[in-house]
Amino acid sequence: MITVAELKQAPKEQKLVFETVLLLKKCAVRKARNNTSFLAVELGDKTGLFHIVCFENSPNYELFSSLAEGSVLRVKGQTDYYQNRFSPTLDTVSLVPEGEQAELVDNLVASAPIPREELWAELQDHIQFIPHEGLRSAVRSAIEELGEAFQRAPGAISMHHAYRSGLMEHTVRMARAGRALLPLYPEVDPSLAVAGILLHDIGKVLEYTGSLAPAKSRAGLLQGHVVIGYRLARKAGLQNRLDADLLERLEHIILSHQGELEWGAAVKAATPEAVFVSMVDNLDAKMGMVQAALRDTPEGAEFSEFVAGLGAPILCQKPIDGGQS
Repeated sequence: MITVAELKQAPKEQKLVFETVLLLKKCAVRKARNNTSFLAVELGDKTGLFHIVCFENSPNYELFSSLAEGSVLRVKGQTDYYQNRFSPTLDTVSLVPEGEQAELVDNLVASAPIPREELWAELQDHIQFIPHEGLRSAVRSAIEELGEAFQRAPGAISMHHAYRSGLMEHTVRMARAGRALLPLYPEVDPSLAVAGILLHDIGKVLEYTGSLAPAKSRAGLLQGHVVIGYRLARKAGLQNRLDADLLERLEHIILSHQGELEWGAAVKAATPEAVFVSMVDNLDAKMGMVQAALRDTPEGAEFSEFVAGLGAPILCQKPIDGGQS
């Protein structure tokens, strides 16, 4: 079965006829300038994704309109490009029977490039690093209460670390970066900073639902991961009898970690640890977008496709001298 990555590697001038199985990740109704309706469809597998536009006069319009996100589809078509973006023409689309889907899931759902077991083991090391016993216990109990759900949760639906175990990968990478940077900033309390890093996005475990194509849950729509995470951290802090001032500072990190109010922060960062965590979060989120773009770009291509979260494509070719001089 040919993958999205292999389809993107086919020469642009050669229209390759293909048949494969894909996951319907998103399907939204949009209005054209002439007021006609069309569907903005996102399809993919674990190797990548692409977007197509499906107009009302298309034979596939009615089918896509009736499908739920997360549907498994058998697709026949040919490779094509629109405005230099991979956008194949789909000839026939059909729903894969539910009884045949189980054996296909591993090919469809992307996972973190680092094995889940390795990420979990490293996460335990970062928890153990926290010097303050109360904060260490609060972090451990908050994460362990969520269990395997924390290990499998995506880091986002589309922007960064948007795949299975992406939340844990994002958290672990932030912990690595944070611990490396802490010696440069003695005014930042290590216990609060690392505890804040490990819990900053914990609300995403309950913000998203769906194992094949994650979407916002009821709690995600009505509260959002910042508020959910604040509540989970507060519960763990109270259970572990954290000092009121320390708990308030931990809660503030979670409430402010988005950095800007327009990005979803409940408040602006107002402690050294909150500023530190929000900046490390932004760094790893942006670099996660870079890493995903580099992984998804066909070998030999000069630039990736446009990365919405960065506002630009990424130059994929390494410096000629390897950056050594």
